[in-house]
Amino acid sequence: MSTAQCGACAANAVSTAALNVLAVALGGATGAVARYWVSSALYKHFGSDFPYGTLGVNVLGSLLMGALFVVITERPLPDVWRLALAVGLFGAFTTFSTFSIDTFTLIEQGQVVRALANVLASVVLCLLAVFAGVALARTVLATS
Repeated sequence: MSTAQCGACAANAVSTAALNVLAVALGGATGAVARYWVSSALYKHFGSDFPYGTLGVNVLGSLLMGALFVVITERPLPDVWRLALAVGLFGAFTTFSTFSIDTFTLIEQGQVVRALANVLASVVLCLLAVFAGVALARTVLATS
């Protein structure tokens, strides 16, 4: 391989890496804004006495991640799209850290039953949402 060819390979690798970082960044920005909108709407509708916003975005994100899992594993999807959606969009949209601090705050306020309800609801509903997302995506892809 000539020096010119090695330079072209290196430039292509840098270009691909830069595109991947940009895809994650754009997906992340979109996910963060979507999380803010959805969470705010849920708190406005249901109130703030329970972490409805965090629970809602995590359940919805799990549903969508389940559907994306099917697309990624059963249909070809370019790496840049996988990174933009799975790492960027859903990484910023869902949040385990907020779930953890919401649960801690409930415990600290002496609302242990609500904290346990949040843990149980988050784990059960998010797992059910993943299963639903997978089933929905497989159904849609089977008909296309």
